[in-house]
Amino acid sequence: MPTPPKPLIGVTTYLDQARWGVWDLPAALLPAAYPRLVQASGGLAVMLPPDDPSAAAEAVARLDGLVVAGGADVEPVRYGAEPDPRTGPPARARDGWELALIDAALAAGTPLLGICRGMQLLNVALGGTLVQHLDGHTEAVGVMGSHPVEPVPGTLYASVVPERAEVPTYHHQCVEVLGKGLTASAHAADGTVEAIELAAPAWALGVQWHPEMGEDLRVMRELVAAASRGRE
Repeated sequence: MPTPPKPLIGVTTYLDQARWGVWDLPAALLPAAYPRLVQASGGLAVMLPPDDPSAAAEAVARLDGLVVAGGADVEPVRYGAEPDPRTGPPARARDGWELALIDAALAAGTPLLGICRGMQLLNVALGGTLVQHLDGHTEAVGVMGSHPVEPVPGTLYASVVPERAEVPTYHHQCVEVLGKGLTASAHAADGTVEAIELAAPAWALGVQWHPEMGEDLRVMRELVAAASRGRE
C-alpha cells in the first residue's frame, strides 16, 4: 500500500535586505528552524513570501496547513491604536499578506498555527488588540529567553500539552483584548496570554512563544496531524 503524501504546510517569511556570498539583495527570509520543525513533525514545508493579498485564497487552497511565523511588530493602525515609541517599524507588506492568509485559512477551514507575531496577527484579524510593550519576556536583544506557561484545562492547547511547560520566548508585545471567538488557552506567571485558539471544529491556535527554538514537537505535530486529517 502506498505511503500517504505528507501534508503541505506553508510558512510565512520576512521580506528584507540580506547578504550572502557576494550578494546584498532583497530576500525572502525564514530562519531554518521553522521548516526543520515542520519536517521533524511529519510535514512538507513551503515558504510563503509576501504577495498581493488578493492571492491569499489561491495560496491557501493549495496548502494543507498554514504557519504564520514570528517577526516584526504588527502595525498599530491595524487594531486602531497609535504607535508606542517602543513599537518597531512596520512591515506593511507582511501585515497585509499575512492577515489575508489568516482570513483565507479561517474561511477554508485550513489548520492554522500562529507563532509569536502570528498569534498577535490572528488576534488582530479577529478584531482584537495588542499591548505594545511589556517587560520580562525577552532575555536580551537577539537572545532567546524562556519561562513557564500554564495551559487552561479543556482547551485544544491543554489537550496537546497538558502540563506546565517551559517555552522559548522572545517578544515584547502580547494580546490585550481577545478577538471575536478566541479563547485564551495558556498564560504566563504574570498573567500574559500565551496561547489563543478558536473553538472546534476550527483548528486555529496561536502561541506567543517560539516552538521552533525548542525541542518540544507536540504543537507542530498536532498542526500537521490536523492538516493530514483535512486531506482525507
